[in-house]
Amino acid sequence: MDAARRELERMRESSDVWQELRYEPATDADGDDCDANAVRRAKVLWALQYDRQPGDLPLVRWLAEQEALCRSEAPSQGMTEQTRLAGFLLAEHRQVEDVWLHWEIKQANFDTGCGYDLEHLLAAGVQSTIAYVRDSGHAERDAVLKSLLDEDQPFVSEEDMGEWLQAERSWFPTDPAAEDPLTWIERAVLAGDRELALRELGRWAADRPRDKDTLRQLSYQFADLGAFAEAARAERDGLVFVDNAWDSASAWQRLAELERQAGDHRAAWEALRECRLALDDVSGWPEVGLGRTYVHELFLLAGSAEDELAAVVFAEADRQARDVPGLPFVVLRNAAAAAGRVGDQSRAEHYQELRDAERQRIDTEMGRA
Repeated sequence: MDAARRELERMRESSDVWQELRYEPATDADGDDCDANAVRRAKVLWALQYDRQPGDLPLVRWLAEQEALCRSEAPSQGMTEQTRLAGFLLAEHRQVEDVWLHWEIKQANFDTGCGYDLEHLLAAGVQSTIAYVRDSGHAERDAVLKSLLDEDQPFVSEEDMGEWLQAERSWFPTDPAAEDPLTWIERAVLAGDRELALRELGRWAADRPRDKDTLRQLSYQFADLGAFAEAARAERDGLVFVDNAWDSASAWQRLAELERQAGDHRAAWEALRECRLALDDVSGWPEVGLGRTYVHELFLLAGSAEDELAAVVFAEADRQARDVPGLPFVVLRNAAAAAGRVGDQSRAEHYQELRDAERQRIDTEMGRA
């Protein structure tokens, strides 16, 4: 947080540097729309959360405007913690004229429309905000009133507003030490500090029982951080809490994926064998997504395991695939790659034909053929 505090002080000294935090369209490694300045803007928002001053209103407004623009221009990013934080910080100033900026954020995309609370718009007071909007000549006047009123009665009461503000203040405490460690993990990930995220994850888990919920959280958090061996360990420990065939098959399949990503191909193969045993008790498993995921994981393992094991796994994947209809394009693509890797040219050609046919079907359906 020291760097974030220093950045906030720079922003307080001169509005000329605010442009460094503007929304700037970019493309991430996956080819998705993103904001090149999202992390820098997030750090200033975090610093503002823990050091709130009345004179920061212009800066908070500017940051909220950038969040609104980002959510609108890069809708695939949906609704983020930073958007919610910017909205909350703006709401804390309780200025009635900010109703339009809150509305701009809420209207930015589908996710903000659902996830950005209506209470943000009423932070200055329910009746005073409605009266202000009614008396305005703003282009969005009628749309805002429609969102706030149900047959002339507010959707949100003053009592509701008090409860909402209390909940938001609890969610965004003024003391960094009061934050849920999971929040620091998410923020460390956004900032690109993997080591900090791992430390915070360890701190979060240290005082918790190693129960089903904790192990599930550890499994997914470690995997998101690329710590696949640790994620696999948590996933394996969580197997004791599985109580039905579907969940058992799903857990073994996920464990196989994590072991493969961790480079323990033998352990991944054993997990897939256990997955198949569990599937015996899942009625109609070849017809559902779990069955296709199981076959896909077999092909992925065959494509990455050492030669002898790869051949064994591919033979099993090929055998199981014959009973699973409707394999999607990505599975067929990896099946063809796995067949080529183990040197089975005839099966490679078979899966290439199926892959190309599925690609053609998709293109025709999408009107691209």
